[in-house]
Formats: sequence, C-alpha cells, structure tokens
Amino acid sequence: MMSAQVETRGAVTLTDRLADAAPAAVEVCNFNVRFSAEVLAVQDASLMVRPGEFVSIVGPSGCGKTTLLNHAAGLLPAEVCSGIFKVNGRQPREGSHDVAYMLARDALCPWRTALGNAELGAEIRGVAAAERRALARDLLAQVGLAGFEDAYPKALSQGMRQRVALARTFCLDSPLLLMDEPFGALDAQTKLQLEDVLLSLWEKTRRTVLFVTHDLSEAVCMSDRVIVMTARPGRILADVRIDLERPRSARSLQKDPRFHELCGELWAKLEEGMTT
Repeated sequence: MMSAQVETRGAVTLTDRLADAAPAAVEVCNFNVRFSAEVLAVQDASLMVRPGEFVSIVGPSGCGKTTLLNHAAGLLPAEVCSGIFKVNGRQPREGSHDVAYMLARDALCPWRTALGNAELGAEIRGVAAAERRALARDLLAQVGLAGFEDAYPKALSQGMRQRVALARTFCLDSPLLLMDEPFGALDAQTKLQLEDVLLSLWEKTRRTVLFVTHDLSEAVCMSDRVIVMTARPGRILADVRIDLERPRSARSLQKDPRFHELCGELWAKLEEGMTT
C-alpha cells in the first residue's frame, strides 16, 4: 500500500466510476528493484494506471523514476526485480509494441532527415512505407515542423529536434507512452510551447502516458495524477489527483490560482519525501 495519498476534491462522477472499473494499463504491486546488496533502487512500490490516463512521476534524483519506466519497457533483468509489474495485463518485455519510449535526449540519427527520423520507429516495426511516411509527415505538421521534412538534425534547434522526437513517438501505435524528462533540457519558453504541443497530440488519441519530470509545474500542467516518490530507496509517498479541467493550455495555466495551489501541494510532498 502507498504510505500517503492526496485525494482530489469534488464529487466522484459516473465517468470516474467507469474508469475505476476498467482494466489497468499499468499495474504495480509491492514492486522492488535491487541492483546490488548496497543499492535498493525501488522499495515496495504499488501503483495502478488506467487506460488513457496521463500520470507523471516526480521525486528526488536517484529515487527510481526512470527505473520504473525502464522496467515498463522491459529493459531491466528479471533477477533485480521482485513483486508484480504488468503492462496491459502482461509482464513487460523488451521490444514490445505495446510501449513507445521517448528519452530525455532526442536520439535522432544524424544521417536521416526530420521525416526519416519521425518514421524510423514505424519503419523498424514493419509498417508499410507509404503509410508510415504519410503519418510521419502529418505528425511533423502537427508539431509545427511543416516545411522542415527534408532538414537534417544539424540544421535544427534543440527544440525542433525534440519536436521530431515527439512526432516519432506518436508515429507508433503503442497504447502506452513512456516519457523520461523529454523537455528537461529546453528553455522555459520552448518548454511551454512543447507542453502545449504534447497536450494537443494526447487529447486526440488519449493514450496512456507515464511521464517522468523534475518540473512540478510541468507535472501539474500535463497530468491527471502525479505520483510523488521519496529519496532512495524510492517509495511512493503520495498519489495526487489533478482536478484542472481539460483541455488545458500550459501557458494559460500560469495565471490559474488552482494550478499554483496544486504546485504548492506537490512541493510540500516532495520536501517530505526528501526527509522520509
């Protein structure tokens, strides 16, 4: 069980009750990751994510946030893990088409154009050339890169490169998107712009997202729920529901009092987690 929980204010709706009855997209119960006798990375973590939820994970550096994403992608050896961790009812496995992973680095291939990079994941998965190219071209337009399809990464700014990486992620039809600080290296203005781009893309597909960030305002802006972890060994301290209406705009929320109140609640929990 989680050691603390912050409940959303307000009545429970019929939509909430139906969502609660839906099968879990991600189910974690009493999950532990021990890399060595000295390093217990994650301890007794329990978490359930419903299909279509956008859930962020925050916590001090080294608390196991990325470790959870890596295991969801099937990248951890079985011998370091114990407890229950399921993705769409199955054990995570490397290379599963159920999962798409967007890293903090754009990881673009320098010899491929923006279009070539955007379609790369779909190409690896065997999607027909005409189909994947049309989708990649459409997604590049949606992220604001129409006209840059033939540009190589060296000709793109860091923000533009992250837009290509975002298009590449959504070009895959995976029901679960893992995002590990995808905007962490960007300046504040570019980050707000890309948060709005991601929100727009997500609203159209409503896929399940697990999103790691150190930015509490970003977590509140993007999420349905925010999971707060303690310092290592990482335990889940709080599960905070975000009761801001959707659709949202990252820039508009900067003037919303409730947005700032939620950021304050998360900051208090994060401070608690650093001393727990």
